[in-house]
Amino acid sequence: MKYALFTGCVAKGAARELLTSTHAVAKKLGITLVELKNVSCCGAGVITEDNPELAETLIARTFAIAEEMGLDIINICGTCQGVMKKTQYALTNDENLRKKVNEHLKDGGHEYKGKVKIKHLMSVLAEDFGLDRLKANVVTPLNGLKVAPFYGCYVLRPSEYSDFSDSDNPDTIENLTTALGGSPVDYHGKLKCCGFPYIMMKKKEALAMAGKHALSAKKEGAECLVTPCPLCHLNFDPYQPESEKVTGKSIRLPVLHLPQLVGLAIGLKPRELGMSKHVVSPAHLISRLGITQQ
Repeated sequence: MKYALFTGCVAKGAARELLTSTHAVAKKLGITLVELKNVSCCGAGVITEDNPELAETLIARTFAIAEEMGLDIINICGTCQGVMKKTQYALTNDENLRKKVNEHLKDGGHEYKGKVKIKHLMSVLAEDFGLDRLKANVVTPLNGLKVAPFYGCYVLRPSEYSDFSDSDNPDTIENLTTALGGSPVDYHGKLKCCGFPYIMMKKKEALAMAGKHALSAKKEGAECLVTPCPLCHLNFDPYQPESEKVTGKSIRLPVLHLPQLVGLAIGLKPRELGMSKHVVSPAHLISRLGITQQ
């Protein structure tokens, strides 16, 4: 299994532990990741607001480079996944747009042919690698660890671009959790927005949203929250102390990146997964699993 890895910006900046844990898990499972280099940021939808054609051209260029490598793209950021799927949908269904974009790409020697598939790590693990194979690789079962999934907006909506046949009732993270020996927690906020898009404009409201969802998960017994999107992770983990001030309630809920959860179960050590980088320490849940900190 071999993929072109689109790291996204956050995994090389504010959430480097996501990239560290992704590489560690892929190596352990025998999945080859070839990093896409000389490609641009997905734009996170921001560039689209100002110049849609520019945004689509930049992303199509990334698609074309992956096609030249003969590889499908794997994302580790839910936002990147959603933006790319939306762009691919537009290029597939608008021939004039595709022609315009390819005219722009011609100067750089690229052409988007529409062959590349865009996948998120969670779908690769659940579908391409397979739940049975994943289960067979479990070394340290999660021992019923109560895991609250938080999908984030971009991998779910709009449903036309989503990888999920039923984006109103996804179960991929739940299935992965079960295969690893954990217990998925259902709670009110798991399909809501984390609030990150508003953090620079309406910080108090954004922090209240994240706090509300985390408290909802904790009320249902969650021992940790897991997300496939580093932007969601930023709002839930680094900002959690501020969310506690806004909500007036103690949250103290560790927030893991998806590959960190997988990594713990398949025998990787916390240091290999960058778990010392979290603001809300996951030390107690690591101890609960009988895993040493080294």
